[in-house]
Amino acid sequence: MKHKLLLYFVVVIFSACAAAQDEKEVFLFTSFHEPADEGLRFLYSEDGYNWESIDGVWLKPSLGKHQLMRDPSIVKGPDNLYHLVWTTSWKGDLGFGYAQSEDLIHWSEPKMIPAMQDTTTVNVWAPEIFYDDVDDQYIIVWASCVPGKFERGVEDEDNNHRLYYLTTKDFETFSETRLFLDPGFSVIDAVVVKRAEKDYVLVLKDNTRLDRNLKVSFAESPVGPYSEPSDPFTEKFVEGPSVTKIGEEYLIYFDMYRKKKYGAKKTTDFIYFEDITDELHIPNGHKHGTVIKVPASVVDEMKNVSKKRD
Repeated sequence: MKHKLLLYFVVVIFSACAAAQDEKEVFLFTSFHEPADEGLRFLYSEDGYNWESIDGVWLKPSLGKHQLMRDPSIVKGPDNLYHLVWTTSWKGDLGFGYAQSEDLIHWSEPKMIPAMQDTTTVNVWAPEIFYDDVDDQYIIVWASCVPGKFERGVEDEDNNHRLYYLTTKDFETFSETRLFLDPGFSVIDAVVVKRAEKDYVLVLKDNTRLDRNLKVSFAESPVGPYSEPSDPFTEKFVEGPSVTKIGEEYLIYFDMYRKKKYGAKKTTDFIYFEDITDELHIPNGHKHGTVIKVPASVVDEMKNVSKKRD
């Protein structure tokens, strides 16, 4: 009898573990609506092409001079927590917002992460979070303008951005801020993509006023040094790249802000790109964040909570 009971519990536990491993995943897209004073929103998709909104605001902005939530970037760490960073103000803040969650519904008290100690810094824009599984740390990359620090080119001194970064293992202690990339022009909106060991891609926005398009660079480490940026692979006046992988293809989403619509291209090598904008369906008003994969049950629970709120 004891052996039968033991066998029964082993079968139940094994079946539960197998079910958890086999649970379907869906794509989740962090989002916000202009003028970015309402808070965190989400979209979801089963195929990466057809997206729907999850109704409601899930974290309200409360930090910084302007108390905004722009460019929400998210990653799930090995601690099974979702870590979120965002832009808190257009100008005047020397850091970015941070909060964490176990379920994307209940969030920790937001806090400001100091990023730029130079008081001449104009802004801290579009922090993008990346988990480095080699050194077991989180890397946050953002764009800041420090007037007079770099050759200005065609930009005004208060719009001549470069990329900076810091690292942390626990969001309590942080490395010093370091220069991440100076490509010789104003640059913002950087996304790190790991393809394989010692094989990283950086998708970035050339923010010079004559261009304002997306380019890529390559490196053997997530913090570089990165190669000279490529020729643009998008039209002008796009920003906020987000990248996910579907099978052997990478989809790069971007905000075509002058056309007030979303676009996307797909690639297998980040050298040749195919436009798939006409195949993409994204709700109006969605503004750029990042794409991750989550269990379908997580989205189902968020939708249930959203209905109860209504």
